[in-house]
Amino acid sequence: MSYSIENIRNVCLLGHSGHGKTSLAESMLYLTGATDRLGKVADGNTVGDYDPEEIKRKISISLSTMHVVHEKHKINILDTPGYYDFAGEVAEALRVADSGIIVSAAKGGVSVGVEKAWKALEDAKKPRFFYISKVDEENGDYETAYEELRAKFGPSLCPCIIPIKDASGNITGIYDLILRKAYTMQKGKRVEIPVPENMKEEIEHLSAAVYECVAETSEEAMEKYFSGEQFTVEEVIEGLRTGVRELSLFPVYCGSAISGIGTEVLLDAIVRLLPSPKDVKPEISEDGETEVAADPSAPACAIVYKTLADQYGKFSFFKVVSGKVTADMTLLNPRTGTTEKMGHIYIMQGKKSVEVDEIGCGDIGAVAKLSDTKTGDTLCDPKRVVKLEGIVFQPPCYSMAISAKVKGQEDKISSGLAKLADEDPTFTVVNNSETRQIVLSGAGDIHLDVLCSKLKTKFGVDVELTTPRVPYREKIRKKVKVQGRHKKQTGGHGQYGDVWIEFEPGDTEDLTFEERIFGGSVPKNFHPAVEKGLRECMSEGVLAGYPVVYLKATLVDGSYHEVDSSEMAFKIAAALAYKAGLPQASPVILEPIGSLKVTIPDSYTGDIIGDLNKRRGRVLGMNPGPSGTQTIEAEVPMAEMGSYAIDLRSMTQGRGSFTFEFVRYEETPPHIQAKIIEEAKALKASQN
Repeated sequence: MSYSIENIRNVCLLGHSGHGKTSLAESMLYLTGATDRLGKVADGNTVGDYDPEEIKRKISISLSTMHVVHEKHKINILDTPGYYDFAGEVAEALRVADSGIIVSAAKGGVSVGVEKAWKALEDAKKPRFFYISKVDEENGDYETAYEELRAKFGPSLCPCIIPIKDASGNITGIYDLILRKAYTMQKGKRVEIPVPENMKEEIEHLSAAVYECVAETSEEAMEKYFSGEQFTVEEVIEGLRTGVRELSLFPVYCGSAISGIGTEVLLDAIVRLLPSPKDVKPEISEDGETEVAADPSAPACAIVYKTLADQYGKFSFFKVVSGKVTADMTLLNPRTGTTEKMGHIYIMQGKKSVEVDEIGCGDIGAVAKLSDTKTGDTLCDPKRVVKLEGIVFQPPCYSMAISAKVKGQEDKISSGLAKLADEDPTFTVVNNSETRQIVLSGAGDIHLDVLCSKLKTKFGVDVELTTPRVPYREKIRKKVKVQGRHKKQTGGHGQYGDVWIEFEPGDTEDLTFEERIFGGSVPKNFHPAVEKGLRECMSEGVLAGYPVVYLKATLVDGSYHEVDSSEMAFKIAAALAYKAGLPQASPVILEPIGSLKVTIPDSYTGDIIGDLNKRRGRVLGMNPGPSGTQTIEAEVPMAEMGSYAIDLRSMTQGRGSFTFEFVRYEETPPHIQAKIIEEAKALKASQN
């Protein structure tokens, strides 16, 4: 069944891991009849968490797309992971959601995940609700949770429902402050009940807060409020709708996903208060020149927000921004300039797909087997070419070297990661020829662990992660003059090459080669061979085998044999001079230094600076940011940054973020240098 754009709601669920997002989605599905049983995360049978890794770990890892039908409206639910390592999935959901619901547990205070969800929706300028979950669990405290949210996010939070408790403090129902009705759940159905006498004072107090919020939404409402007139239910709903869509009001709901208390009231609110795709601002093309409104009669245009891939193929999830997408339609991908035939199209319910003939404007669907389309791509009518803004992902900040436990399976790693990259654009793979390692970079240790598990389960390759080797360099500090002489005569044609070379610190990373030969002691035709021999040697230094930089070599003298001299002989002679000269020239190891920018709440500043000092970092300055944050700028050796993503998360409870970029090489302190040399010797011994 196709739904009109006015009757579609695209809502993403955001919040901290373990606070009940997936359980809330499951409650919505069950109470609307989309499923015939209430799935539980602990049992591994929810619609949203269907990936084997999710079932095993009992956390959401991937964005899951589901839908329910309520009051003749289709509500697309985008259930996002709450764990920090999977923030890319949140970015995908926010790209196509028209609003968000921040799920916060009734115990434990305002979590980091709730703070991050608020900021994400605030940055995206999307309307939002709060939903206080697990109000019926032991130690659950709605009142405290609500007050803490209000203290954190301001007086624009508007209470819309409150729990009803019996004499023992157990939650037995909810009171709807908007409709002014009390409900309980009986046999999975919402049933209206009388308003408890002992709650009338609390209801009166919170109703006044609602009316005050509504009064702020228009001049007419303000006049009525100050005249002492009572708002009708319709006026309250209209005021809340206006405030929600103007981002001046943020309703607060509550409930229990297990019992279903509060779920239907939340669904009512989604339909009544949150915007349809038609109500949001038109999309703007990437170049800023074209406006794409949510118009069902316009040419087709869709944005691909997620890709699921395995060894058998892939599904591309998309939102129809304008027009409609039909089966077998041909659309253009402006990024590649190629066309894609849509073939069979589907609506998704977790991992289950239902084939349909078309996906209407504002709705969400999926298509299989697109050949050249990636997450973030636009698909449009070839007659109206438009490229929408893609999805911005945070760059990866945690790296490990990946290798196969069984030799000879390196190709499997590469091909498996290439396929996983189709569905997860947030990790990178670099084959570092210098350190001879494949370096896998992602958002954190859990992210990389999941990728390794998927390599094993999907592609049959067992891997291990190790700390990546640091790409050190070597240089010399003083000038030396040495001879390199190669003479070999074993009968017949011999080999003879003789050079005197001055080695000294150079001005550039690359070799600076010069010659000051007088009298033709080394003929000019052999000079290139000398330079080539030195360049080949520079790939391996004399201290720990790292590449040599900032080297100047001047050929000053030598000798040759008219018969036995050759280019090969002079290459060998140059290599002998290199091996003899560099140990005499005070060689040192250089380490890579990076520019670090750490953004944290003010309260963590002292801890972070103390930690940077332990990492041999140099703090260059601090810049105050919005909402009580600081950005600390420092220079830190790359060798000290291996676990920084995890350590920063631990030190700031997940509130900190950072960027790190290579700047230059610097001389390594002597005690560190000795350690590097020792490690290099041990590695070489293990490889022999």
